[in-house]
Amino acid sequence: MIKIAIAGRPNTGKSTLFNALTRSRDALVHDRPGVTRDVISGTIDELAILFDTAGLEIKTDEIGKLGTDKALKAIHDADAVLFIVDGKSGLHPKDSDWARIVKKSGKQVLLLMNKADCKKSAPNIAEFYKLGFGDPIPVSAEHKIGLDKIYDFIENLRSARNLSHVTNNPPDKIRIAIMGQPNVGKSTLVNKILGEARVIVRDEPGVTRDTIQIETKFLGRDITLIDTAGLRRKAGIKDELETLAALKSIDTIGKSDAVILIVDSTRDIENQALGIAGRIYDAGRILAVALNKWDLVPDAQRDEKLLKLKRQFANSFHQIVKPLILPISAENGSGVRNLMKRVYGLWDLSRSHAATSFVNRTIEKLIEARQPPMSRLKRPMKIKFAAQTGRNPMRITINVGGASDIPESYTRYLRKGIAKALSWEQLPVIVEYKKTENPYD
Repeated sequence: MIKIAIAGRPNTGKSTLFNALTRSRDALVHDRPGVTRDVISGTIDELAILFDTAGLEIKTDEIGKLGTDKALKAIHDADAVLFIVDGKSGLHPKDSDWARIVKKSGKQVLLLMNKADCKKSAPNIAEFYKLGFGDPIPVSAEHKIGLDKIYDFIENLRSARNLSHVTNNPPDKIRIAIMGQPNVGKSTLVNKILGEARVIVRDEPGVTRDTIQIETKFLGRDITLIDTAGLRRKAGIKDELETLAALKSIDTIGKSDAVILIVDSTRDIENQALGIAGRIYDAGRILAVALNKWDLVPDAQRDEKLLKLKRQFANSFHQIVKPLILPISAENGSGVRNLMKRVYGLWDLSRSHAATSFVNRTIEKLIEARQPPMSRLKRPMKIKFAAQTGRNPMRITINVGGASDIPESYTRYLRKGIAKALSWEQLPVIVEYKKTENPYD
């Protein structure tokens, strides 16, 4: 697919346009300039890869410089550029400065005059011809007006490259989200997996704001890595932008196949990290807990710390029998390959299907070892038939007769026994009941 970068000075509507074209809410949108820092990618109807970039500006702070540098690299790597200007405020000197830089890249450029729905924008259209990109295309990213011109631009690019209009479905990729509290090393791990400084890393919390999806290949497998903003307790959030970023991070859980939860192994695990893990388990997603900065933990304390954390997780959640907890160092890369191999293994296992006969034999043995309790009506529960009815999360549906009020303690017993028998101990397992009515009642 062709690659297209959205570029322009801050607050011209780049992220709003990105969301409109990708039909998503992946880019964080706010009236405050400078919200986007990293490069965010998405697809336009499987026809093109679209990159949202930070606003082009001369910044003195380190994060601002990195954002502009990454935007310029995205322009360099793209096949074409959507250069966006603010039709409401008119031509700005910075538009001309950055237009010259974009022109030097040699890329094909479509000039978009955003906020064309505003009455003030009409008189300003003539002055944008000075940028040298030809006719300015009036659009409204917010109201999705004028997007057909962008689609025509894409089709012309594809035709010029003799690309087929028929797209094949991409191969099934595992989507892995990287989550955790602020400043625990999420972006450092992403960069280590990618083998390049793709996302901005700074030794201060709150650097990552957007949820960034990156297609890559690691250990021979195609994956989608999702870097997320740090999550912390609501009481510690005082900024609206951080609230929006946190909501996007939480929303990512349901859109992922697996989640790597990063925790700082040099500190005691906090309730906030356990809360994130709880959300992941409740969503039925694969969870791998990465104990980052393990190289900074004294050798004499490692065994005790690892055992304590495993017990803490095992005692906190009933959805899983044996949590996957692995020590790593995102900075020097130790343990990262093993972490990814284990995640791949769980993903492959989560797509397996257990033979119905084996599931029923397993449950029969569990019942023989521990009979189900009587119901409130003093009637026994009769388990008639069981089968696997779902994958990722693994779901076992048990058809029962008689009692319907099966206590959670017995369900946990069955879940644990089933998980051990099927090697699902590190996967979320759901056990549900379906009452079979007696046709002669």
